[in-house]
Amino acid sequence: MHVVTGGAYNGKTAWIKNHYMLESRVHQWISAHDGGSYLLEQHISDFIDLIVLSDVEQWVWQWVQRGETDRQYGQDVLQRWLDWEKAEPNRVVIVIGADISKGIVPMEKADRQWRDLTGWFYQDLVEASERFDLIWYGVSKRLK
Repeated sequence: MHVVTGGAYNGKTAWIKNHYMLESRVHQWISAHDGGSYLLEQHISDFIDLIVLSDVEQWVWQWVQRGETDRQYGQDVLQRWLDWEKAEPNRVVIVIGADISKGIVPMEKADRQWRDLTGWFYQDLVEASERFDLIWYGVSKRLK
């Protein structure tokens, strides 16, 4: 698993597309903004070996809205992604999420829960990942 984070609109998508040469590679891009499912329930072809899961902080927001504020829920989702990746030797899961940890602590309870749960989920993602990159203004810094 490869985790990529950075500020909103800081070049994460472009960096992933370039780094993995996605223009010439069979892959599936699943985005929370496009209504994609983080459960990997949609039909993923057997010849797909690379999945990009984008805007994961938005999936975490959906969890909070449904009352799924226990850290274990995110760990279960993460395990599902790891299981898919490990099922075949060449599979790679790339997870992209915006850094929402900066700034003033939100006043609304749901917003605070989202920020906290996203932070915990990112910690679990990075711990489970083989690689972790921070993208800031289009420049990558490999942290793991």
